[in-house]
Amino acid sequence: MKSSKIISSFFHPINFPIAGAILYFLLLPKYLYIEQERLLLAVIFIITYIFPLVLIILLKSFKMIDTYHMTTVEERKFPLLLFISITIFTGYWLFRSAVVDLLSLFYFGYGLGLILAYILLYFKIKVSLHTAAISGLIGFIAYLSFYYKVNLIVILAVLLLLNGIVATVRLRLQAHKFNEVLLGFILGLLTQFLVYFIYMM
Repeated sequence: MKSSKIISSFFHPINFPIAGAILYFLLLPKYLYIEQERLLLAVIFIITYIFPLVLIILLKSFKMIDTYHMTTVEERKFPLLLFISITIFTGYWLFRSAVVDLLSLFYFGYGLGLILAYILLYFKIKVSLHTAAISGLIGFIAYLSFYYKVNLIVILAVLLLLNGIVATVRLRLQAHKFNEVLLGFILGLLTQFLVYFIYMM
């Protein structure tokens, strides 16, 4: 059980927005100077990791959430609204730069996924944000591979394996039911593909 908690914390959804940006700059053709990449990564890290982390800590200190994993339907609502705002803002900011359009799609996809997850809360459905985050990254890497004609099959295989491990861990911790874990996977994947197809139209 302890190892499950460690894995669940390590693969917390808050880690994936910056992970996607790092993979984007590491794996794909270079269009920016290294200094520009570092600056973009630094800003993305502050916006998508440091800022949300501070918000989560504040929410817990003000007892608006019981745990950092936000286990109940009600305590997820306000944090999700905050995260939706952050991801959409990040996507818009990157899209406006007109240099890293595909990276901006990653955040628009996450934002859309979070919006759908928020709506489902009103139907008492608590989507697994852990599996949604990883499958969102899988979708992002998949269409990057297709767009740039780069073979990223090993990265995709590793991410799929991690998704299976995290899904199993979330079930072992009884944080979610099977349908919530599966729905998270489908939601994360489809929202990324949907945003990409809209962009390519």
